[in-house]
Amino acid sequence: MSKRTIKQINQVTLIGFLANIALSIGKLVIGIVAFSQALISDAINSFGDVFSTIIAFFGLRASEKSSDKEHPYGHERLDSVTAILLAIIFFVTALIIGGRAIFSIIENDPNARLPTMAAWITAILVIIIKESLFVYTFLAAKKLKSSSLRAAALDHQMDVLSSVFALIGITTAVYFRLPILDPIFSILICFLIIYTSVNIFLEAIGKLVDKAAPVETEKAISKVIEEVAGVCRIDQLKTRVFGSRLYVEVEIACRGDLPLVEAHDIAENVHDAVEDKFDDVKHIMVHVNPESTKTDK
Repeated sequence: MSKRTIKQINQVTLIGFLANIALSIGKLVIGIVAFSQALISDAINSFGDVFSTIIAFFGLRASEKSSDKEHPYGHERLDSVTAILLAIIFFVTALIIGGRAIFSIIENDPNARLPTMAAWITAILVIIIKESLFVYTFLAAKKLKSSSLRAAALDHQMDVLSSVFALIGITTAVYFRLPILDPIFSILICFLIIYTSVNIFLEAIGKLVDKAAPVETEKAISKVIEEVAGVCRIDQLKTRVFGSRLYVEVEIACRGDLPLVEAHDIAENVHDAVEDKFDDVKHIMVHVNPESTKTDK
């Protein structure tokens, strides 16, 4: 990753971190004062976000290290490892929220207080702030091709849904004058977090097991290669996702009577064309076959 990219990712991460700290404290205080179990659960979720942001930051710092003797392909897979850790944190957070809600429902205190207007207003403000953070972080993750930032963006979106359920729980509890409805909606928040954590986990695992690039990406790479002068055909193309980057192996066919130097130049042109066109391609290995030979690998 370039220094500019790293700086941009750090900036997005810092903004999310500061926002989560402010929202966590605000929701917890208002949730306690305004007697809202759903808002308190939402606050616990945000505190989980604070810890996840810290992990994402250190994961990014580790993944940006240059390659060395023991890690010749660099450390970029640590970006996916970070996403897995975030997924685990989200899952544990969901269990805590669900446990507290179930305990409140079982206890069903007849003297429980109904949520106040402060809880309702807070939930609306949180929804607006978190949706803005989601859009900002998601666009940055897409531009910078960062798994950990994408996980953070999805977490912001999950927080929006979480706060929506908190808002519905507060509203229905007050409207029907049934305090038990508030923790019931906390359980729905729990399921939302579990769903998102599983998706983040599966996506990160896919990047750790040398999953191929999407078909559309491979077709686009093939088109660029075929347009290079001297390439007669593509005999084989392989791609593998490596953290947030992509490795490519290709076998091209050239005229069999070409001098070695010219065949080498064509391979270099293919290499440069692909790496210049696709920013997420970290390296491409090009093998040249004589046109008269077609491999069936």
